[in-house]
Parts: sequence; C-alpha cells; structure tokens
Amino acid sequence: MNPTRIFISLAAALTALPAFSHIEPDKSQHHSLHTLVHDADEEKVHSILDNNSPQEFHHPGPRFAIVGKDEKFYLSISGYVKATASYDFGSVIDNPNEFVTAAIPTPGDPMNKGLFQFSAMQSHLNLNFVALPGTSNQVGAFLGMTFLDNYTPSLEFAYLKYRGLEAGYDYSLFSDPSAAAPTIDYEGPNASTAIQVGTVNYTFLFGKKKEWSAGAGLEMPVFSATNASRTAGIYQRVPDIPAFISYSWNEGSGWVRFSAILRNLFYHDMTSGKTVDKPGYGVMISGSSEICPRLTGFWQALYGNGIASRIQDLDGEGLDMVPDPSDPSRLNPVKAWGAFAGLQYNFSDNVFATASYSHVRTYAKTFADGAADTTPWGDMYRWAQYVTGNLFWNITSNIQTGVEYIYGRRMNYDGTQAHDNRLQCMIQLSF
Repeated sequence: MNPTRIFISLAAALTALPAFSHIEPDKSQHHSLHTLVHDADEEKVHSILDNNSPQEFHHPGPRFAIVGKDEKFYLSISGYVKATASYDFGSVIDNPNEFVTAAIPTPGDPMNKGLFQFSAMQSHLNLNFVALPGTSNQVGAFLGMTFLDNYTPSLEFAYLKYRGLEAGYDYSLFSDPSAAAPTIDYEGPNASTAIQVGTVNYTFLFGKKKEWSAGAGLEMPVFSATNASRTAGIYQRVPDIPAFISYSWNEGSGWVRFSAILRNLFYHDMTSGKTVDKPGYGVMISGSSEICPRLTGFWQALYGNGIASRIQDLDGEGLDMVPDPSDPSRLNPVKAWGAFAGLQYNFSDNVFATASYSHVRTYAKTFADGAADTTPWGDMYRWAQYVTGNLFWNITSNIQTGVEYIYGRRMNYDGTQAHDNRLQCMIQLSF
C-alpha cells in the first residue's frame, strides 16, 4: 500500500473519532483543583508547581493539586498517556519513539524499506512536591518516569531544589530544552543538548524584574570514545563543569541564553602505562522569541571539542575522542558543531503548527581502519540533518492530537549515506 495512504488512514483513525471531536473542556478537573486546594490561590499553586517542574515541552502542568494544612505543602500527580502510530520508508529506524538520525542504517537493508510502528511508551507519570511554598525556605522535589524501555517504568527525573540549589538527576545546566519547537517525536532536533545527567548546580535571578538568571554546577561526565589499538577506556575522574547566563523578556516568553561547559577526558595509554587527561569544552547560544503576532522562533547553535556525548545525536557514538592518526597509543578530542532553528505558528488558541531544521557535523581526523579496536574511521558518523513539520490540535484542555513528517539523513566519513522518512500521528490525554 502507498505510504501516504497508510498515513492518511492512521491520521483519520486517531484525529477524526466522533467520541473525541465533540468533547467539551473537562470543567470537573478545574472544580476538583479548587476543592483540593481549599481557599488557596489556584494561580499561585500552579505557578509554584510549574517552577519546580522540568522546563521543557514534554511535561504538561498539573491538572490537580493537594494543598496541606495552612499551605505548608503542595502535592500534584500529573502526566499523560500518549499513543503514536508511524510509518517509515527508506533506510528505516526501528524505534517508534525516537527518530535518531545517528541510528539510520548506512547502508540500509534492501529487504526492509518500510516499517509500521505503534507505541504508547512515551507516556509519563510525574510526582511534584513543594514544602513551605512561597517562603524563603521553600523545598521542592520532583520525580518523573517514562516507559520508553519497552513499557518498563524508568526514572527520567529525580531531583531536589532549595534556594536556587538543585541536586539529583535532571537536564544538564548546559542544555536549553525549551529552545526547541514541539514535536511528536520524543527525540526532537538532532543538535539538541537535552540530555539528563546527575547534577549539583546553583541558579540565581537578578535584575530589576529578575529578568537575568545565571548558574553553574558540577555534573556526572557523559563519555564515549573510540579506542586506538594501544589505548583503553577508564573511569572518568573529574565532573563536567557547566555554566550559563540568560536574559528574558515578556514575562519569560522570550529569552536568549549563553551556555558553556568544561570537561576532562581520561583514557589509558598502554604504551607508557599512564593515564592521560585531555581537555574538552563547549559553548552554546540558544533562545526563543515572538517574531510577529502568532509566530514564534526557536534556535540554538553550539560548538566544541570533545563534547560529542553532550549532543543528542552523537551520544554513545564514540566521538568524544578518536585515535590519533600518527600514534596508536593516543586519542584526540573531536571537534563538532550543531545548530537548529524552528518556527511555531498559532492558527488559533487550539491549533498550531511547527517546522524545524537541525544539522550536526563532526571533524574526526583520518586514522587507519586497523588502528581502532572498535569503529573504523570510514564507518563513523560525519554529519546528519533532521527536518520536521507538524500540526497539533488541542481538542480540549487535556486532549491533544497531531500529525507529523520527519526526514533524516546520515553521512559517514567514507561517503556512505542513507535517509529515512517518517509519517506519524498521535493522540495524548493529559492529567
């Protein structure tokens, strides 16, 4: 069957169901919120819980909350159930949730040029707790889990916050997840740096209207190298050090953010019997702003040396360091850059569309294929691009549906390349 006809059938099945097309906003949830919080300020409760949540698009705000006696704590349970159906054609990616351009088979399997996939693994469940809300001693805790590991619950977020101090498992302070336009695809732009790590960081606000923010921290190093024939991987010994400064306007709906990260990359030189430490670094600028009424832009650009594991598409690709072309007992950090830009147009309060383009490129020096004990140079990821366009419809305040097209292309150093196309649709119920 023609892939376009398959996609149209899937979209019709999920977006044209009479049972959903006539649902009015569920006012009972708003009523239950008011009942559970007693006489508390509903807007204040939502604001404090939202500020304690991860600042990105995958997590909707709470639909209900419990307020303790004398407002000594707030507690909310939120999440969503998300069902997707997709059809890939080309060099297909066997993953219904994450369209990772690095995972495009190069070359593709000539017997498998099409793939239908269905999934509800992107569903989320979140627990949000704030003690002493609105006071100088406010303490927040957040737990979030997903089901991306073949429907097995797995922890995605787990952190504590107190007076600007955060400790736990969250997005890196180097990243800016909100700078990417919304997608049905859980992965999003391949140049994104939205990677979770163990972190301890401190963030503070300043300026007349608290329009400036800055922060720094220590983070669990994320590392992936391709060893030479005379090198060995060892445990990383020094935390990564991220920092940022950001300026926002229009009540935070527009912002520009400058981020940087310093790294120490360790490996073992088997010839000398010594541990070698190579420096790595990355710099990034990102942000979002309204371009004109109804139209918003999103963007990010980054460059670095030895930061491949901090870029979504390169995480786990062995490109933080690769063998030195002239010495089988040495590794060199790899230069890389990535950038994306996106637009979101709101046709109405309930219907919007986005389009994005993203590109990642690496610069690994040529080494003899026999010099590496893992991936040969020619088979390595050189560059990839990610293009997406979609349309979302908020049927009610807690039911959303959408359709999306994604194109991805991967190029290797030996010139081998392949591409994949994905047509998908989704329906999501938030609670």
